[in-house]
Amino acid sequence: MKPYPLVLSAPSGGGKTTIAYALVAARDDVGYSVSATTRPPRPNERDGADYHFLSREEFDRRIRAGDFLEWAEYSGARYGTLKSEIDKVLASGRHVVLDIETRGARAVRQGYPDAVLVFVVPPSAEELMQRLGGPSGTRAATLGARLRTAVAELGEALEYDYVVVNADRTEAVAEVAAILDAESRRPRRNPDLADELAQLGRDIGALADRLSAVKEA
Repeated sequence: MKPYPLVLSAPSGGGKTTIAYALVAARDDVGYSVSATTRPPRPNERDGADYHFLSREEFDRRIRAGDFLEWAEYSGARYGTLKSEIDKVLASGRHVVLDIETRGARAVRQGYPDAVLVFVVPPSAEELMQRLGGPSGTRAATLGARLRTAVAELGEALEYDYVVVNADRTEAVAEVAAILDAESRRPRRNPDLADELAQLGRDIGALADRLSAVKEA
């Protein structure tokens, strides 16, 4: 089976990163594409595991070198997907899961036409607001902007291959895992399938010939 990129997109607070980590933890056939960023690490974040933390100068150098499949800037920091990260996981025979925004998802589809795109949505507006901390939370100052961004992102959800409602994390992870399994069984992702089916046909034909010979004897 030929591995492929699995892209998870969602509004901020939609749960795409949680689902991505859960898939990687539960499945041996899935690896994670670690993004690069210019923002400083948060407490408990590890370089090379949560992000590749780069200086702005190094990030710009890698842009010029063509190392990024896609990149964007948010709140003064740059984030990007390194082609080498995707190819490293695919070369190991595993699917590579990426949690990125909609523009990045389009870039992945352009660079990897066999990618599968899944858009994760919250069950309600109220639930999304609570996941973002609510109107009295620490991120209240940016809550309105985040919600407006979510509206714009939802407008692109129908361009994706699948939409998963993340009302319950366990169920959402199971749905995305089912998508992985179903997509992995597509004939175009299994280059050896034609030969296997042809051999099965020959074996069945041989059985039919033997039965005919017994009846004629």
